[in-house]
Amino acid sequence: MIRVCRLHSQNDLRLETIEPTEPGEGEVLVRVGAGGICGSDLHYFQDGGFGPIRVREPIILGHEVAGTVKRLGPGVTTLAPGDRVALNPSQPCGHCRFCGEGLFNHCLNMRFFGSALRFPHEQGAFRDSIAVPAARAEKVSDRVTVAEAACAEPLAVCLHAANQAGDLAGARVLVTGAGPIGALCVAVARHRGAAEVVATDLHDHPLAIAARMGATSTVNVARDAAALEAYETDKGQFDAVFECSAAAPAIETAIRTLRPRGRLVQVGVGGTLPVPINALVGKEIAFIGTHRFHAEFAEAAHLIDSGAIDVKPIITHSFAPEDLAEAFRVAGDRSRAVKAQLVFA
Repeated sequence: MIRVCRLHSQNDLRLETIEPTEPGEGEVLVRVGAGGICGSDLHYFQDGGFGPIRVREPIILGHEVAGTVKRLGPGVTTLAPGDRVALNPSQPCGHCRFCGEGLFNHCLNMRFFGSALRFPHEQGAFRDSIAVPAARAEKVSDRVTVAEAACAEPLAVCLHAANQAGDLAGARVLVTGAGPIGALCVAVARHRGAAEVVATDLHDHPLAIAARMGATSTVNVARDAAALEAYETDKGQFDAVFECSAAAPAIETAIRTLRPRGRLVQVGVGGTLPVPINALVGKEIAFIGTHRFHAEFAEAAHLIDSGAIDVKPIITHSFAPEDLAEAFRVAGDRSRAVKAQLVFA
């Protein structure tokens, strides 16, 4: 039997056991080592879903995971037992309209670990072991821990967001919201050559982590929002903004501080929010959404493996599966945690 972290309904998350699975044709069995608790996992737990997506049956959560190959299924030649791998949670169908256009992250038949979008739900990877297609297991070296490798998924999100922002070499960048995605957006912007990266948040702890990830300055907007006023001069100073909070005041700040024809990349998700349209139009700001990733997952695993982006600062807490309730409680406390992980092996 293997342990799984399964959500039955809002605030009803249980550590249970199920029969293990064996790898099929083209699959590998991976012993899960670490899994990050994502904002979507928290929404499922705290609210029973987010937006129109609701939990309608028990679902194993978890999509930010890495582990070690345990067994190979028939036909697998690209991996070997003992290989350390980051698991890509997304599996596009490859033949729908959007896959045919190369927009794999918009696949109409997407299967994604731990997602309640479809019914039956797609079960996730917070478990002792999981069988996955070998193509979804991105090999990394023993230079990095499984905890670091498990950050490939959120880093891939930020790499895709950076691709939406365009060339960042020499740019002045604002990142609003310094949670795990915001901190990784800071790191990606610096990696891509941004000259200045300002991070904002309501709490000092995530801002300290953002500074370690490369932010050139940080602003606690709960205490010192006026510190951003200097960036509003001459129609705005920032070339790009990664808006990671999905908060209306942050969007207003982004539009006020962006220079004409700057790019506002909306990374954070939430409900319907007001937007100052006149300023958006008057400064010809490009307001761009960003959704998941595709090729960026392999890039993220490589950047972590090579040490080009150090994700260790964002991993602030680790918990055994037996401490599931405490893990989710701490993960939901923005003043204490940036990235909390479950450690299975």
